[in-house]
Amino acid sequence: MKKNNALKSKKVTLLKKKLKSNNLGKPVKDSQLETTYMVLPEHTNALGNIFGGTIMSWIDVTASIVAFRHCRSVVVTAAMDEMSFLHPVHMADLVTLKASVNFTSDHSVEVGVKVEAEDPVTGETNVTSTAYLTFVSLDSDGRVLPVPPAIPETALEKQRFLAGQKRYEERRKKRNSQHK
Repeated sequence: MKKNNALKSKKVTLLKKKLKSNNLGKPVKDSQLETTYMVLPEHTNALGNIFGGTIMSWIDVTASIVAFRHCRSVVVTAAMDEMSFLHPVHMADLVTLKASVNFTSDHSVEVGVKVEAEDPVTGETNVTSTAYLTFVSLDSDGRVLPVPPAIPETALEKQRFLAGQKRYEERRKKRNSQHK
């Protein structure tokens, strides 16, 4: 128990140090995006459900806009964490994507996206997917640029920042072990 509290305290201290050390950070709220699509016939399979790839594309585009707004430079998708489809999405449903910067490292930004499907007649909504995408900021020659630190202001943003930091560290460990 003491070890977990010490670790949590260390993470909070690192978060505060990162935020204070760089006045060039950007508040998370400044790049958040919510966008809605209507599922049309060209988005659906023979059963009238949306193609999973369509949702994945919408997630990538939405998250890219958030990362672009945060970095104010060209960004490329470096990774997308595991993707699951929790509920079917039907033709004529309204699909809302809510995206926000969760975490930034020196050269990457993690964007979280929540996907909800709404039956436009009943108003019933379901969370259908969530995803975490990692982007890298590039200059016009394709060289990696520094990423402005995210400044989480609300309790939820701070919680997401710490969770994003943990995922970042796990992805780094996994990537390093694969290159050995």
